[in-house]
Amino acid sequence: MRTTRRAVSAAATLMSLTTVGAIEIEAQEVGPPSGSLVVVGGAMRSPEIVDRFVQLAGGPSAHIVVIPTAGGQDSYGQSFGGLLPFQAAGVEHLTLRHTNDRDEANSEAFVSAIREAGGVWFTGGRQWRLVDSYMGTRTEEELWALLERGGVIGGSSAGATIQGSYLARGDTLTNTIMMGSHEQGLGFLRNTAIDQHLLQRNRQFDLLEIIEARPELLGIGIDENTAIVVQGDRFEVIGESYVVIYDNESMLDSGGRFYFLAPGDQFDLAERQAYRATRQLQPLGRVEARPWPSRRPER
Repeated sequence: MRTTRRAVSAAATLMSLTTVGAIEIEAQEVGPPSGSLVVVGGAMRSPEIVDRFVQLAGGPSAHIVVIPTAGGQDSYGQSFGGLLPFQAAGVEHLTLRHTNDRDEANSEAFVSAIREAGGVWFTGGRQWRLVDSYMGTRTEEELWALLERGGVIGGSSAGATIQGSYLARGDTLTNTIMMGSHEQGLGFLRNTAIDQHLLQRNRQFDLLEIIEARPELLGIGIDENTAIVVQGDRFEVIGESYVVIYDNESMLDSGGRFYFLAPGDQFDLAERQAYRATRQLQPLGRVEARPWPSRRPER
């Protein structure tokens, strides 16, 4: 499929990438068929990111649900710090939803706020807690329904990783194990593994382990105060730092196995093609379509 698509003319591709989400797409390979995702690498000190999420949710008057479950506390109140960025952005209708009880996550009382929301936000912590509480419940069903009606799902740190299909750093013992006890995310971005706090915590080499073991996956590493905004099979980088791409079928001309995208750059998730934000989008230089060399020892 990818070989065929890469034969499409560059001119046609550039026209389609001029504005993220500007062209209706019949079927998505990676991103959600409708709605948007805002995937943040942590810290959340960039007002641009919060403003974009609020805009996609319907503006300050929209209903927004914040899910802090990854943080690991038994309960959360209105003084929870994860609400502050949205309060500063003027959001008028904020609702906290948290539970460690899957029966509650299956209840009408719990999911009703999500059904009315224009956006849902996952805060940071440990991503496996979100899996244990919500995967396979009515809460997960309502999250997909939110996207289907054109809403937005966002998250920072653990709230970023949970949006991939493979759950990086999902071990319950420590976040330094890349492939641990929990390996399945909510999968709003199919065939991806997402890491966060990338450069701030010197994690830029860590996703290599996952992509070497699972070469069909696309690795996406996101630094703090930086986000990707996904619509269909395309995303745009916003914020203050870098996003790093790990694609088993692409290398730098120097042999490097990952490459950087800056704010304003765009990426076609289906084609796995990066575009630099110049006056007119241009394919990212130095990236070549060639498989990574095998690191298995020779016999």
